[in-house]
Amino acid sequence: MAARIMAALACILVMLRLSEAAVYKVGDSAGWTTIANVDYKLWASTKTFHIGDTVLFEYNPQFHNVMRVTHPMYRSCNTSKPISTFTTGNDSITLTNHGHHFFFCGVPGHCLAGQKLDLNVLLPASSTPLSDPPTSSSPPPPTTIPAAGVPGPSPSHAASPPSVMATRIIAVVALLVSLAFTNFAS
Repeated sequence: MAARIMAALACILVMLRLSEAAVYKVGDSAGWTTIANVDYKLWASTKTFHIGDTVLFEYNPQFHNVMRVTHPMYRSCNTSKPISTFTTGNDSITLTNHGHHFFFCGVPGHCLAGQKLDLNVLLPASSTPLSDPPTSSSPPPPTTIPAAGVPGPSPSHAASPPSVMATRIIAVVALLVSLAFTNFAS
């Protein structure tokens, strides 16, 4: 009986840990663009990013790209030596450590027009990165990158939107607890 309860509790802890990761589409429905006049600074300030979260850059690759850059490059929109460049139009990047992550579009004029993003990943509750296993219908596995390791604006303390996964996990947890107590009472 005690073994069942311990197994149920272990499952609960694993599921809660997995539910912490979130996926954020940069720019929400507008995506990564200059046309919709998205304020990416405002967009990022409404999110709370954690290690294991994924940011998804969706854009037309004929007109845009995504460059990960250092803080000085970000400030000056310098495209000369990016840390990495993404060009698929559907780029998933998993955030693997805390600190600021700097991105912009490297197409001339786009960064200066505001197509730039500073994500601040909060200090982790634990040091283990999170990742969901890919499924056969999912896009290519996300790219993982470390933070730029430089100072930036203060972190956002806005709450992340609730996820469907979290709701499912809560339901499973309730079921497991109910089964544990039913078996315990028997």
